[in-house]
Amino acid sequence: MKLIVQIPALNERDTIATVIAGIPRRIPGISRVEVLIIDDGSSDDTAAVALRAGADHVVRHTANKGLATAYQTGIDTALRLGADIIVNTDADNQYPGDEIPRLVAPIVTGTADIVIGDRQVQSLEHFSPLKRALQKIGSSVVRWASETDVPDTVSGFRALSREAALRTFVTTDFSYTVENLIQAGKRRLTIQAVPIRTNYVERPSRLHRGNWNFIKRQAAIIARTYATYEPLKVFSYIAAAFFIPGMLLLGRAAYVFIGRRVTDLTADNVQALLVGSMLVLMALITFLIGLLADRVGGVRRVQEEILYRVRTMQVDDEAWRRMMSARLEAIEQHAPQSAAVGAPEGEP
Repeated sequence: MKLIVQIPALNERDTIATVIAGIPRRIPGISRVEVLIIDDGSSDDTAAVALRAGADHVVRHTANKGLATAYQTGIDTALRLGADIIVNTDADNQYPGDEIPRLVAPIVTGTADIVIGDRQVQSLEHFSPLKRALQKIGSSVVRWASETDVPDTVSGFRALSREAALRTFVTTDFSYTVENLIQAGKRRLTIQAVPIRTNYVERPSRLHRGNWNFIKRQAAIIARTYATYEPLKVFSYIAAAFFIPGMLLLGRAAYVFIGRRVTDLTADNVQALLVGSMLVLMALITFLIGLLADRVGGVRRVQEEILYRVRTMQVDDEAWRRMMSARLEAIEQHAPQSAAVGAPEGEP
């Protein structure tokens, strides 16, 4: 099995060599380990330092396109390079390279499609109490949305089998972690978590501008991704928010109307009737939108399957070309050299 460790990097010349040096090149069950750097438009010499440090492949964006795009570029490139397993790690040396064998072990044994490194956030001393609490709440929401049991849902240290990588496609422009986890959960891929150690990183994150900015953007990703895969359920919840008070108001209007007939009540029921009718109508329209969104979701699922099969054919075609090229090179290297035969003397 071939393992490719992909490392998205942006201006990480100070740490990239350390990260590459820490990646083990011999792992049980793995025949070959290669390192792929995705240089996301660095303004320094990150790519050159990485190559000198032993990186096998470097892909460079001409401009900074964000972590999510760099992650997807890495997945696509690793698949074209023939990866059977892909490990994603950070270029800031947060995740120790010697944890990679434990991370890929469930995939090597065939018991998981995706393995996520659990940083055990609640025990990290450099995380503030507020950050730990936010991490716990956020992970709980993602576990509910993805129907998985992953303790550290935003961990970037993760391993994917070839099958999982072929079904991975990032649509957000911020972070891939939550979106891909919800995708994997809805596609019923087998996901495991492995406790890992982490290294302390002093510099602030380049992904976001503080905890609240991170929460706001991740919350938007969770909402969009969950609505993408569960549109009828989402719109039914929204419709219920209109339907329940609408029916209560209509009930009051009916009570007043009946009361007038029976006891000559003088209470007015026009406002309750009008507002209740509008709310029930809005609930009906919202629910119908949910039905349409659900049918659109069916089309999207077909498109995802088409994309999966196209990517599979592209990767298989690339593997066949590499195999044929290697065979031709081997034939050329072992073919006997033809001796030059000269014409006998005296003959023209």
